[in-house]
Amino acid sequence: MFSMAVSAMRKHRFVAAAAVAAALLVPGAGAVAAAAPAAQASVSHSTVISTVISGYGGSRAGNEALNWAERHATGCWYSYGGTSCSPGYDCSGLVMEAFGHGAGIWLPRTTYGMLGSPRLHWIPLSQARRGDLMFYGSGHVEINTIWYHTTFGAHDWGQRVGWITWGPWWQPTAAYRVW
Repeated sequence: MFSMAVSAMRKHRFVAAAAVAAALLVPGAGAVAAAAPAAQASVSHSTVISTVISGYGGSRAGNEALNWAERHATGCWYSYGGTSCSPGYDCSGLVMEAFGHGAGIWLPRTTYGMLGSPRLHWIPLSQARRGDLMFYGSGHVEINTIWYHTTFGAHDWGQRVGWITWGPWWQPTAAYRVW
């Protein structure tokens, strides 16, 4: 009984924190929240979260693709040519599946095909946001996260799909936004 009460308090705090973050990130949201406190109960948890996520920049498609990848592919093994968790993913297979299932945008299967896709729009590396594609040379692709110099992807043989921090010899050379 006590643990249920603690869980309910934590959920309430999280929803309240997300609402405050949304109010700070979305112009005019604070005025709406202050003017109608009774209406706050009708705002769904997913609405608040999607508002906060879209505040990270990038494209909605990229945010949805990263959400899908983090939920469905984290911990799967790397497998060259793979496009699902059971045999494993390779870098472009993971990106293709994430954008297809998460955002409904089916990108080409290979990194070279992706680079030629009209759905990808080049952006400077300094403007890369959550959900943008980060290319390492022309042969490897991962999805940018909100953490400093960290991407999510299928990295290499013998590794699991997940997050990786850039290093002095491992950093993206180009960034693209998908829409």
